[in-house]
Amino acid sequence: MSPMNQQSLNKTLMNVNGPKQACSNCCQRERCLPIGLEGPDLDRLDSLVTRRKHMQRGDHVFRAGTPFQSLFAIRTGFFKTYELQEDGQEHITGFHMAGEIIGMDAISTVHNACNAVALEYSEICEIPFPQLEVLCREIPALQHQFHKLMSRVIIQGHGIMMLLGGMSAEERLAAFFLNLSQLYAIRGYSATDFHLRMTRDEIGHYLGMKLETVSRTLAKFQRQRLITVNGRHIELQDLVRLRQVMNREEM
Repeated sequence: MSPMNQQSLNKTLMNVNGPKQACSNCCQRERCLPIGLEGPDLDRLDSLVTRRKHMQRGDHVFRAGTPFQSLFAIRTGFFKTYELQEDGQEHITGFHMAGEIIGMDAISTVHNACNAVALEYSEICEIPFPQLEVLCREIPALQHQFHKLMSRVIIQGHGIMMLLGGMSAEERLAAFFLNLSQLYAIRGYSATDFHLRMTRDEIGHYLGMKLETVSRTLAKFQRQRLITVNGRHIELQDLVRLRQVMNREEM
């Protein structure tokens, strides 16, 4: 192979898998596993994270039923996890942003419990779980942080159950926007002005609402000047009143 062709191949491979990104230099360090780690312990975690993957919209990280081998930390981008029902419809179990780890629901089994797919161009770091287990036993601070991340997943699951419980369509959608607002704010972005990575249909599948109900509720919120909608661009105009809607308070 000529030097030019070899150079092109190397560049292609780098674009597919990406160069190894040290946890110590990652922009998501304060929201991921490295919190509280320094020096040799952080170096050991760095050596464990095998590679960074570049994902295009529609690319699957893993599929339901495949062998569980690794967890995946989201470095950039946006993902959804979903299950396929018997009629072929998607049941969306979550939306996931940078700083989150996906795949934890498969820890108790030998197979992935759901599908995970990128909603936009994204980057993830693969963390082989057997080696992570060993490292957690040897580094108490890492084990503590991992347990905190698992607890966060459980709390999010409880939140979803509340959304799909006794809440009305308006309450569900208000809670959804307020949760997104908080997640964006934590990451240093605007809490009131953002672009939805998911479609209205996907929001409906997540909240247990029909597409028509999602569209109708969005239109009502806009008439009430709670939000401004322009395609997938959302501006939350009144957080206080949205919380009142979520909490069933009189406005």
